Amino acid sequence: MKRVGRTAAIGLWVAGLWAAMPLAPALAQSAAGSAPGVGAPTGGAPAAGPAEAPAPGVPPAGSAAAPLPDLSSDVIADRVQAFYDGAKTFQAQFSQRYTIFAYNKKKESQGRVAFVKPGKMSWRYTSNGNRVVSDGKLLKVYDADSKQVYEQDMSKSAYPAALSFLLGEGKLKASFTLKKLSAETAAFKGGYVLVATPREPTPAYQKMMLYVDGKTFQVRRVLMIDAQKNKNVFDFSEPRVNEAVPPSEFQFSAPAGTRVVKP
Repeated sequence: MKRVGRTAAIGLWVAGLWAAMPLAPALAQSAAGSAPGVGAPTGGAPAAGPAEAPAPGVPPAGSAAAPLPDLSSDVIADRVQAFYDGAKTFQAQFSQRYTIFAYNKKKESQGRVAFVKPGKMSWRYTSNGNRVVSDGKLLKVYDADSKQVYEQDMSKSAYPAALSFLLGEGKLKASFTLKKLSAETAAFKGGYVLVATPREPTPAYQKMMLYVDGKTFQVRRVLMIDAQKNKNVFDFSEPRVNEAVPPSEFQFSAPAGTRVVKP
């Protein structure tokens, strides 16, 4: 994982969401100084959040002026779980920002993502030609720049586990210890913010933050942070639920000359 591009691609999760995914100290920036491709709320710059809360926030769809019910972290998690349990497919546009803490180096990319239960996902990076594909059994991460494809058994990959609820696998409350943050302080009005800490330690990430739409309980942003304080942020927009996805979306053959890397 020496290349930044490849690290960013493999460092999905998170999903989720997946993005889910995965799941934290933040990038406290104003909307004017935010990176392009990462959604900022309309109507001015958000306030800088606490150390755990990234700014800018993404305005959830249907954001209302009336305050949301003061739900517990468990209730929020149950409703997020119920939404994704009821979704056989999920598709969206995404923007990703990966930051290497030690060098303060950022990589930004965009694309579209599709999930189909059980366990299938496809990330198409329209900005750089990268691909992340799982047919439910094998995870393939293709880095177009280095002409390498990383392959791993899906069950042994820690990153998809971060947003496994998007894939119809795993349960939020069973996999994570959850804590609710102030959505106002986190610059995410109209929604809820959860910090999810894995119950079983993983080298892939230490924490995941979920930014949840207050009306639909869809996850609109996922932030992950690892032990080196590297951050991976995914913002999801234009979500589509339970629309057909062709099986070919989850098949990928690397171009001729691509080096295959396995753990």
